[in-house]
Amino acid sequence: MMDSAVRLQVFLAHAGVASRRAAEEIIAAGRVSVNGITISAQGSKVSPTDIVLLDGKQVMIEARKIYLALNKPPGYICSSSDPQGRPLALELLPADIKERMYNIGRLDFMSCGLIFFTNDGSFAGKLGHPRSGLEKEYVVEATGHIPDEAIRAFEQGITVEGEFYKAHAVERIGSRCLRIVLIEGKNREIRRVFSHFRLHPSRLRRVRIGPVTLGTLAEGRSRPLTNNELESLSHINHKDGKSRFDLRAFVPLCEKNTERSNTW
Repeated sequence: MMDSAVRLQVFLAHAGVASRRAAEEIIAAGRVSVNGITISAQGSKVSPTDIVLLDGKQVMIEARKIYLALNKPPGYICSSSDPQGRPLALELLPADIKERMYNIGRLDFMSCGLIFFTNDGSFAGKLGHPRSGLEKEYVVEATGHIPDEAIRAFEQGITVEGEFYKAHAVERIGSRCLRIVLIEGKNREIRRVFSHFRLHPSRLRRVRIGPVTLGTLAEGRSRPLTNNELESLSHINHKDGKSRFDLRAFVPLCEKNTERSNTW
């Protein structure tokens, strides 16, 4: 609970609206009012007795913080709403959670695997910051053989349509299957690099975020992050961006020299 005046963006983050950085954008858009006055400039403070509205609805500090890991199936969108009416990953969370939850980072519509949900804006802001150095590990299956040229290019860095992409690590675990570790993780990075080499990912699954692995969590199900996982995540250092994990420590999720071809 808040017992003293804090900056408005901090209040919104603590209320589970968004990360601090995203909250600043919400404020700048004129969507927030305090005691009936619209606030669009940064730096304003609010006290426990102030009435804060977002898009006309009151926002309050939530008493408990929730941290969940979800195994997102393909065909779900990571957003609070979708004008096209597509299923939301948010809708897969337990029905008894009434707090405002939102995803940390994204998985695109047809990708699947591990993603975090929380109502803690500060936590989300830290993990989602480009300087967090948080590793994200994927197992990617393609519809055809993946040439060594593509692996070397992704490891060394490649420019595709004016955007530079460089994986932190790439390991072949099958003729059509790679394990890829990204740190910055640009929008649709893996799919765009694959497309550059005329490859199509038939299955793209995120299996790890930092110290947290997907493990045996069933598709479409979620679980709370453990105290040990939260402790490890809280020690992310933005200055050195170090978050090292041995690729060999994680069991492959596709067979060596797999011939399976999904058409997601």
